[in-house]
Amino acid sequence: MNLLLDTVYGQLLDAQWYAAPGSNNQISGHDKPPSDPSAPDEPISWYNVGIAALLLGTNIALSMWFGLGLSTSLLISAARCVIQLTVLGLVLKEIFLTENPVYIFGMTLVLGTLAAFEVTYWRSKWQFPYMYTGTLVAITGSALIVALFGNAYALNMEPAYSAVKFIPTIGMLFGKCMIGVSIGMGSVMDSLESRRDRLEATLCFGGSRWEATKPVVVEALRSALLPTITNMSITGLISIPGMMTGWILGGADVQEAARYQQIILFMISASTASSTLLAVLFCAFVLVDATPRLRLDRLTSADMHGVKPGAGGGSRSESQMERLRSNCRPVSDLHLAKRRSTQSSREPEDVTKGRQSGSGRYGQWLKPSKSTSALAPASQRKSDKHVPHDQGTGAHGHVMDIEEAAEQ
Repeated sequence: MNLLLDTVYGQLLDAQWYAAPGSNNQISGHDKPPSDPSAPDEPISWYNVGIAALLLGTNIALSMWFGLGLSTSLLISAARCVIQLTVLGLVLKEIFLTENPVYIFGMTLVLGTLAAFEVTYWRSKWQFPYMYTGTLVAITGSALIVALFGNAYALNMEPAYSAVKFIPTIGMLFGKCMIGVSIGMGSVMDSLESRRDRLEATLCFGGSRWEATKPVVVEALRSALLPTITNMSITGLISIPGMMTGWILGGADVQEAARYQQIILFMISASTASSTLLAVLFCAFVLVDATPRLRLDRLTSADMHGVKPGAGGGSRSESQMERLRSNCRPVSDLHLAKRRSTQSSREPEDVTKGRQSGSGRYGQWLKPSKSTSALAPASQRKSDKHVPHDQGTGAHGHVMDIEEAAEQ
């Protein structure tokens, strides 16, 4: 059986799958020679582009029939596509002729700037301070590093920034990075809004900024990288990717086109993962500051005329969050001793005596357990080993009410 498979495979490799122009080779019993992929096609003019544009009528008809309201957006997108690709073709023609590194990296910077602008102001429903700068650094930096490395060592380009291959390659990386960054940052902002209560509870119980945002970051990365993984898994089985199609239409060897496409897919996966990670971490750490405190007040939306998410409650101030942390953390002997010494140095003597005796307003925001007082000396407290931790108690049996503490 193995011998038969090897024989068939060898015959397939040795077979002539296309006939030279003017030859009468007969393949599979047919007198008509197959098409030659290297033969030149008729030149494509604006007339051909107009014929293809008529196919957009199907989309417009569906939008009008179902009331989707996408007709205007579709026409604007089609017009942008024609204008942008025409201008790009004119610019690239000049750059390919010069091979000047200044023009090549200048074109790269322009593409990265436009990609960051698209993500920040067109694809995202929320914006926050320095969002454009963070997106620009994440997309441009990741795509540039991956493109230089891949072109130099995987595609055997010399130099690595050769315009004829470098600019098309990094353009594809920019496009995929835009999708990953847009999905990732959108997921972070939505998760911070929907999980606001849980995040604030984590922060006021002493959780760090990373501990509070790690689940949000993990979920955002998973959502952003899933399309790239799915695309790699179906390539060659269900779909023929664009670069491989272009090489085949250009008359290149099919096996060489397949290898080029594999390299490009791996480069896309690496650049998308790195750019998404940088953008997601930047977004999470801007919206949860170093205090740490959840800062949803930094989100703005032009579509909602400046309305911020969670406008009914707003973000808690730094003093409120510090009060919540003090109320929710287990009160240790060292913590109480430090608090007594600090307040004793600031309060009059009569107030200090009243506070130490348990009278006055001191300690009213704490709910002491029935067996002992939160303000009693450490030697007079009863053992807290019998207090179960799953009932929301502190280290000395103090039951903390977050909402009550927040109101005070």
